[in-house]
Amino acid sequence: MPRPPKSQWDFGELFPAEPARRVLSVSELTSQVKRLLESQVGSVWVTGEVTNLRIQSSGHVYFTLKDAASQLSCVLFRGEPVGHRELLEGGQKLLLRGDITVYEARGQYQLIVRALELQGMGALQIAFEKLKQKLQAEGLFAQERKRPLPKYPQCIGLVTSPTGAAIRDVLHVVRRRNPSLEIILAPCRVQGDGAAREVADAIRMLNEWNARAGLPAAPGQLPKGGHRIDLILVTRGGGSLEDLWAFNEEVLVRAVAACGVPIVSAVGHEIDFTISDFVADVRAATPSAAAEIITEGVFSSCQFVAKSNLRMRQLCLQQFDNKRDWLENTRQRLARVHPRRRFQDWMQRLDDLHGSMARCGRQATRQLRSSWQQWSARLGRVRPALLIRQRSELLQSELRRLREQAGHRLRERRTALAILESRLRLLGPEQVLARGYSITADATTGKVLRNPDQVKTGQRLKTRLKAGQLFSRAE
Repeated sequence: MPRPPKSQWDFGELFPAEPARRVLSVSELTSQVKRLLESQVGSVWVTGEVTNLRIQSSGHVYFTLKDAASQLSCVLFRGEPVGHRELLEGGQKLLLRGDITVYEARGQYQLIVRALELQGMGALQIAFEKLKQKLQAEGLFAQERKRPLPKYPQCIGLVTSPTGAAIRDVLHVVRRRNPSLEIILAPCRVQGDGAAREVADAIRMLNEWNARAGLPAAPGQLPKGGHRIDLILVTRGGGSLEDLWAFNEEVLVRAVAACGVPIVSAVGHEIDFTISDFVADVRAATPSAAAEIITEGVFSSCQFVAKSNLRMRQLCLQQFDNKRDWLENTRQRLARVHPRRRFQDWMQRLDDLHGSMARCGRQATRQLRSSWQQWSARLGRVRPALLIRQRSELLQSELRRLREQAGHRLRERRTALAILESRLRLLGPEQVLARGYSITADATTGKVLRNPDQVKTGQRLKTRLKAGQLFSRAE
């Protein structure tokens, strides 16, 4: 800050010293931000949707928690005792508890997860998902193990509460659609503690009943069982997740999977799903829908039988019409193939051919007469003597022109040959020798010598002149 002036001539400090600046490195600044976040924010609960999920080979899980406007990097370390980590998947809404910190290597703040819950789900829903994934991994939900229901069941086992609304709905539908269906009730509780085990025991009891049914009794004893059970219906009315929880317990699900009789599961309303629905052979939306599925074969057969009288009448009338049409077609075909009819057809065909031949003869005569007249007119116009004379004159003219062109072409070739002969004569070796030159060659081989290096001492040479030849020996 500049010093204040003491007089009118004292202007103070014109150039004050700059205050000292504290310069931080990137690491120092990041450490301060990390300490500030960990101390001021610390452990928080945060909710969002999982995206960019990556599970490393080391066991650490990295993902991003996002909402409509922002996103947060999260890390779940392998050694962190966090339950339900197997439920992590992309698009899953989570409620997380963790510590806010800064990953200094990238200068990025993140959440170290300490606990997680599925958003909108309690402990029951988490247990539901865990058991569902476990059984699905064992293959209990596979379509290959689903058994078809018998089309015409005669005896079924009913596992439900004897005082609930579900049994009244089932009995009402069965009385209306198939009154002859025999029902064996295995009463049990369908809600509360121990309900799952009671339902499982009822299924096992019906399964054992079915195994003993039809076995011969020992002498002096009653039969061991009654009619065989075609299928088992496990049902109850609607309710909350807690009310339906008995049908999500593993003991009941295992009993459904181990049963030797096809099982129909009809628990709750249309929007309710239990694990027993996935394991059962058929899942019905409601108890009434289950009763309709079971009685569908008999009910549709009754409707078919009720309509069979009208259908048989229609078929008989249709067959009568078909046979009458066939008889009429046969009568007409026999009439067409009768010998008198065929003879009449041949006679008519003969008359047609006779008329056609007469027309063809007259038409051919007219065509020949017209053609003869046309040729006569053309010959009269052409006059062959005049045409022959004209062609003879043209032939003579062409012969003369051919001779003239041949003579002219022969003279041109002779002139060109003379020119080439004179050129060749000028370029010949005789003309070169006539100008005083000579040609030296090896006397033995006759090879023309063009370089002194080709000559050896004592070699016989032959020199050609214009008027003769000279023989010499090289020294």
